[in-house]
Amino acid sequence: MNSRSSGHGESPLPSTEFGNHLSQGLDSKTAREIVGIIHSEDRKAWEAIDSELETIAAVVDAVTGAFERGRRLIYLGAGTSGRLGVLDASECPPTFGVDPGLVEGFIAGGDGALREAVEGAEDSVEGGACLVRDALVEEGDVVCGISASGRTPFVAGALEEARGRGAVTVLVAADGGLRETAERSPWDHLVILDAGPECVAGSTRMKAGTATKMALNMITTGAMVRWGKVYDNLMVDLVASNTKLIDRARRIVEQLGEVDSSEALKLLELAEGGVKLAVLMARKGVGPDRARALLGVHKGHLRPALEENLDSESS
Repeated sequence: MNSRSSGHGESPLPSTEFGNHLSQGLDSKTAREIVGIIHSEDRKAWEAIDSELETIAAVVDAVTGAFERGRRLIYLGAGTSGRLGVLDASECPPTFGVDPGLVEGFIAGGDGALREAVEGAEDSVEGGACLVRDALVEEGDVVCGISASGRTPFVAGALEEARGRGAVTVLVAADGGLRETAERSPWDHLVILDAGPECVAGSTRMKAGTATKMALNMITTGAMVRWGKVYDNLMVDLVASNTKLIDRARRIVEQLGEVDSSEALKLLELAEGGVKLAVLMARKGVGPDRARALLGVHKGHLRPALEENLDSESS
């Protein structure tokens, strides 16, 4: 049945539950045919982002504003949606050098649900509200609920509690039918990633999950760029916690600081691993304290710090 009705007098089905005629007979296909069908359908996840760019950009601005005011971004969801939020949050500290508490991800059922399903956790409105209370959500935080259907009780409870606490509320969903009521949405921002019915009906780990991952990437990356964590297209606030990242930090300092490899490593050591500081020290000929002060004047943004004329200060 490929309609909004469930056929039993219940709420309309989300579009992710519809049957997909392009994948009918999937069980009778060869492996090559199956992966070809999935690949063809996955293109729709990318296309689903097109109509939501303005809304995603508005979320980026909201999150950037929260960071500038010392507030947080909190993701929450159940199942695949929750796992995607936790994944995006966990990758922010090493990539952008931020505190782990700046972007947090929560999943219905707790961390154990990251590996094994916790039955019934997504059905608890109070569970979502309790999580928001326990996370000490305050005015100015951004709380982003992730729900393929757009109607997960856990997410609804969490967003309602967050709204009552003055947080900016965001819902990322994959049900195209939500467009019919979008104007009446109680949330500040509604992102609808309508990639159509899944290859395996209802399996939102597929297209819906892929589109969601792309949107979350945009939200955190866009906000971090706007907040000064990226110069040009380089991650100048990365945490050099392993050999690969140490080498990346060295190469960034070489490139932006216009120094050789040996000097880049010396500067990084003096800067205690701070890429921005090392670059400023190289380009401005100053020590770490002066570089740190210069960066502070520009609220952590490297570009205006590099453009500042220090000669005028001493004249």
